Amino acid sequence: MEWHHERGGLWATDLSPDEEPRYSLAPQPGGSVLIGEVGAEAAAELAAAMGGWHPDEVAARLAGGRRCFTVRIGGDIAAYGWLTPKGEWIGEHDRAVRLDGDEAYIWHCATLPAHRGRGLYKALLAAMLVGLAGEGFRRVWIGAALANTPSVRAFAALRLRPVVVVDYWRLGPASCFFLAGIARADPAWVAHARAALAAPHEREFGPLRVAWGPRPHE
Repeated sequence: MEWHHERGGLWATDLSPDEEPRYSLAPQPGGSVLIGEVGAEAAAELAAAMGGWHPDEVAARLAGGRRCFTVRIGGDIAAYGWLTPKGEWIGEHDRAVRLDGDEAYIWHCATLPAHRGRGLYKALLAAMLVGLAGEGFRRVWIGAALANTPSVRAFAALRLRPVVVVDYWRLGPASCFFLAGIARADPAWVAHARAALAAPHEREFGPLRVAWGPRPHE
């Protein structure tokens, strides 16, 4: 039987209507820098940047209400990040995160190898926060594996606050999901995250949720 364990967390930040950029990108070699949202016209470019995806898969994501922002240097995609209003499916944890209508979830972000170490990820996230604030979103959530230290450092630099730590185990048909609030986190945020990550097929025992059966899918 296949064994799976994922340890991660959720970070969040509240937005203000007049949100200011939280990070200023230094001048970059290689041409002008453009950060912004892209649509279906960029599906083929995005698919290539994402490492072997088919353009139809990317187009289907966009058609389904998911949104993508990119950093372009000299016209080429150097980094990208996805967001979904009201939540998203988290494949690593076999569950959806279900948020309020004025909240968004940022996910599947990456910087292409040739451009890493230049602050592009922080600049991308900062631009996404500004854009969402301008649209009236109240709060943004983002998840990451705790071992992903570059992402964790970027969240801290952008003043995103850690809210919960989660562990998810699966062995064959058995699964176990454990959620713990960060000691300094707002208890209301912790409770909201706990409810947002609750999966209907699981039984709850305090901070522990267990289930038996086939692996759930989106």
